[in-house]
Amino acid sequence: MNRNVSALVVGALLLASPVMADSIGKTDLQVLNEVSKAVNRYEYFTIFDDVSARVKDGVVTLTGKVTMPYKRSAIEKRVGKIDGVRQLNDKITVLPVSQWDDELRYRIAQSIYRDPNFWNYAMGVNPSIHVIVEHGRVTLTGVVNAEVDRMLATSIATRFNAFSVTNNLKTPAEI
Repeated sequence: MNRNVSALVVGALLLASPVMADSIGKTDLQVLNEVSKAVNRYEYFTIFDDVSARVKDGVVTLTGKVTMPYKRSAIEKRVGKIDGVRQLNDKITVLPVSQWDDELRYRIAQSIYRDPNFWNYAMGVNPSIHVIVEHGRVTLTGVVNAEVDRMLATSIATRFNAFSVTNNLKTPAEI
């Protein structure tokens, strides 16, 4: 189940309608699924990046944050090649370079994924809990199996003197 859940990370906050996206009959939902696969299968997409997409009448809007400018460009290029994408709005931002932010994201991620309660989330190519750090402010994104996991992840993240911790983790019921 966790592999399926991690594939939903990109689609967690997405809205897709079954409106036809192009002349060959791809629906917005089909395009959205392909966008999700393209982002999740990008070899440099990590737990320190977070990208969401929205599709409406074949127009794809990408939002989120990535750690490097080349990731933004590569994701935009990958998504732009998908059949059924009529237009692409890239609103992905690049996180600022900061050694303190880097250390904070690594320490929080290690603490979460070393906790036995989260070992099952670490399996697979793209673990489902993402740690986004910008100017010392932490945001947890992705999908967890239960509310108790969401609360525990927040508890772990607050141990590291971040300026703030925002928990945007979702459960399958909220997707």
